[in-house]
Amino acid sequence: MKIKTLIICLLISLQLMSQSYKQIHNDALLVDTHNDILMKIVDNGLSLDADLKGKAHTDLARWKEGGLDVQIFSVFCDGTKVNPYKYANQQIDSLDAVVKRNPDKIVKVSNTKELLEAVDQNKIAAMFGVEGGHMIENDLEKLEVFYNRGARYMTLTWNNSTDWASSAFDETFDDSLVHKGLTDFGKQVVSKMNQLGMIVDISHVGIQTFWDIVNTTTKPIMASHSSVYALCIHQRNLNDEQIKAIAKNGGVIQVNFHPGFIDPSFDGKEKAFLEKHQGEFDALIKKGMDEWYVQDYLYHKYSDEMNAIRPPLSMLIDHIEYIINLVGIDYVGLGSDFDGINVTPLELDDVACYPVITKTLLEKGYNNSDINKILGGNFLRVLLANEPK
Repeated sequence: MKIKTLIICLLISLQLMSQSYKQIHNDALLVDTHNDILMKIVDNGLSLDADLKGKAHTDLARWKEGGLDVQIFSVFCDGTKVNPYKYANQQIDSLDAVVKRNPDKIVKVSNTKELLEAVDQNKIAAMFGVEGGHMIENDLEKLEVFYNRGARYMTLTWNNSTDWASSAFDETFDDSLVHKGLTDFGKQVVSKMNQLGMIVDISHVGIQTFWDIVNTTTKPIMASHSSVYALCIHQRNLNDEQIKAIAKNGGVIQVNFHPGFIDPSFDGKEKAFLEKHQGEFDALIKKGMDEWYVQDYLYHKYSDEMNAIRPPLSMLIDHIEYIINLVGIDYVGLGSDFDGINVTPLELDDVACYPVITKTLLEKGYNNSDINKILGGNFLRVLLANEPK
């Protein structure tokens, strides 16, 4: 009898805990500062208002299921794209079309006030960032066009350097790199972004570019999708001195979900997987499929093999906690990189799964105020600080 009573009490306790974390999650303002679904919409003719399970991490229905309030879309292309400015605008057009078709579900916003109004109306507040300064094509007027169309951050480089800023990839691997850091024009870009009210995003930039940005900006900066170098040695991650500098600047680090940035053993396991399927990989490349999409296809086809090498959710939480322990609770958030990455940590299959992060943080002893800051409050502070007065 006592055992039966104990089991009943335990079940009730678990049920109450489940209700508690879901309520806390739904009450919080959840912001994700990096999602690449617009690229897939343009490249593959997908529609956000359709059911995209099996095709993408993201769609409108799953966003609501995951409790998302604010999505900062990534407008992205790599450095090989011809006419990157034109391609970027095609992605922005695709976002505008989604908003026009679904005015009761999603609204494009331009500032904190509009963002909060959209959330109060139970709509997803949509903004976007430009992932790669090459898309302005060395033209400050094009930067301003992006801002006027709704861009509220720009990542100064992707893996490719621009003529005016060096990337982490090139600073690490390109021995022929002529200039490291920001040129005079690069500093003009930062100043123009400060003037407009556009957050300077330091994800992807090289260490010299990072320090030049810190010494140039007059506003808080952001890493829209980066993780911790001390836990996973990768040129895309931030070292302790960079993390401290972002905190001193009043900025925020939005932790990336990509396994290769949070698990130091993942890249080796992924390499072995791709070598195992090299024949199929090469055949698809010969048919004209883009390398990124070939990998995506193989990861889905051999999902059991990929699931065996995906890192646990706890590794992502480790990166969040490392930043908290180093500089405090006020400087960390979430920048998933959903649909810009092929593989995610276990338990974070898609955008419907955000609540497991809240659940885990609660289990670790974080209170409502802490969780509210991590899920969105810290980003909101940086957004507001960048807005023109």
